[in-house]
Amino acid sequence: MRPPESWSTARVTLALTIATGGAWILLALFRLNDWAIAWGGFVPARIGAEDGTGGAPVWLTPLTATLVHASNPIHVIFNLIILVFCGRPTEAVVGPVGFFLLYVVGAYAAAAAHYLIYPAELLPMVGASGAISAVLGAYAILFGRNKVRVASPTLALWLNALWLMVAWVVLNVIVGFAAASMAIGVAFGAHIGGFLVGVALANPLLMLRYRRA
Repeated sequence: MRPPESWSTARVTLALTIATGGAWILLALFRLNDWAIAWGGFVPARIGAEDGTGGAPVWLTPLTATLVHASNPIHVIFNLIILVFCGRPTEAVVGPVGFFLLYVVGAYAAAAAHYLIYPAELLPMVGASGAISAVLGAYAILFGRNKVRVASPTLALWLNALWLMVAWVVLNVIVGFAAASMAIGVAFGAHIGGFLVGVALANPLLMLRYRRA
């Protein structure tokens, strides 16, 4: 897929890319990564508990966590590459409002999946991978090609989406090791939760846009 000749159909993707990359640069310049992880990371154990941490409101942390990454740039660069590559065509199809909803719902779905698996976890989950997983899931449904020889095109599409999900999780594991970010872990459940929500929302968001047109 070629880079877009114009960002006019991908303004939300561009804004999210700039905001995420800019946040990392500022935090790195002022050496505030550790503070940001503690303040804005999603911590499952905070839900339903008395909160004296002084961090962001727990209901907001699924979003603030998307702006915080490991201090090593590999983590954020990898996320932004996938966001730009999959976000541009996806936003062009579902529209800016639909794409923004996809990203936000994906962030919360990722946090919810992480909480269901590790409800007592004290370590913060950070990074935009969960929200970007939703974008990747929608991309898999909207642009997936039938590369599997099965009788049903629908089954082939789902098999292609499953392959992308597995590849995405494996790539994040590799990036996690390369970035030496395993101290905060790789949230497998968050990636899967975000991806499945993206798969589920792709067609409804598409229909919503053209019903409004």
